[in-house]
Amino acid sequence: MLPIARQSALRAVRAQTAPRPLLTPAQASFLARLLSTLAILEQKDGKLNTGSLGAVTAGAELGGSVHGFVAGKAAKTIAQEAAKIKGLEKVIAVENEAYERGLPENWAPLLVENIKKGGYSHVIASHSAFGKSLLPRVAALLDVQQISDVMNIEGEDTFVRPIYAGNAILTVKSTDSTKLLTVRQTSFAPTETEGGSAAVEDGVDPKAESPTEWVSESLAKSDRPELASAEKVVSGGRGLKSKEEFDRLIPPLADALGAAIGASRAAVDSGFADNSLQVGQTGKNVAPQLYLAAGISGAIQHLAGMKDSKVIACINKDADAPIFQVADVGLVGDLFEKVPELTEKLKSQS
Repeated sequence: MLPIARQSALRAVRAQTAPRPLLTPAQASFLARLLSTLAILEQKDGKLNTGSLGAVTAGAELGGSVHGFVAGKAAKTIAQEAAKIKGLEKVIAVENEAYERGLPENWAPLLVENIKKGGYSHVIASHSAFGKSLLPRVAALLDVQQISDVMNIEGEDTFVRPIYAGNAILTVKSTDSTKLLTVRQTSFAPTETEGGSAAVEDGVDPKAESPTEWVSESLAKSDRPELASAEKVVSGGRGLKSKEEFDRLIPPLADALGAAIGASRAAVDSGFADNSLQVGQTGKNVAPQLYLAAGISGAIQHLAGMKDSKVIACINKDADAPIFQVADVGLVGDLFEKVPELTEKLKSQS
């Protein structure tokens, strides 16, 4: 048995070395009040892009106040609509036609001025073409590190993102005073667009000169669902062999399912499909309820953009194709026979 004096000394040492909580509840509450997030809300032709609402969801996970930001020729009208978004405390609007088309060279100085004015600790955009073009420029102007394609938020300074086409997951800790994030749309569900009552406030417009101007655009119009947000997607790959076969087989199958059309990078590079339909690491990330791949081998580049789909089905004549390793349902066979057969069966059932 230890002497009483020695027991007291041991207790004192243990008390000094025992792990203490990093933050007390009061400290955590104080930190949450210090956090403030600016969520970039994308719009097109006066309508909010629901895919960008994941930025609000991500901001809510961080804690603290979340403000939305919109700019364009009808920004104030859009801001009134955005004020209903659940989780927003304020919507910052800059009404100027110069920002209507989302040119990153225009937007970068605009965003920097409003970040400085609001003193935001975090700025979040969707990992879309717009967000990926804009935030690197903003990061350069603020002299901070951007963190791309965030899949999970572990803390106010700790984030999880994929690397090596999704084959490895990296946890990043940022020491920058302002954290710039693009978040993966399939990892942060859009927040509700009703139930909020945010205030609307005018933002700062630096009216900076831009080295670029909008000239024109050529869009392929379709009645099918938009690829990034569709609940069902039918994608074709190089196995279709030509644009004629792609157009003959994939659209009828997609129409029978009420699905959007996608394509692998190999199919896009071969000219079978438009670049806007590309699914993969250098294309769009999708996570539909059903993803049906026809003639797609399953290269890492493609899997990175669709592996979060709820149900993955595939048709391929090569039973050893990598796509079968991630597929929930697979059919080994000649797609030139199986796709028309499947299309006819779906039409007969509808």
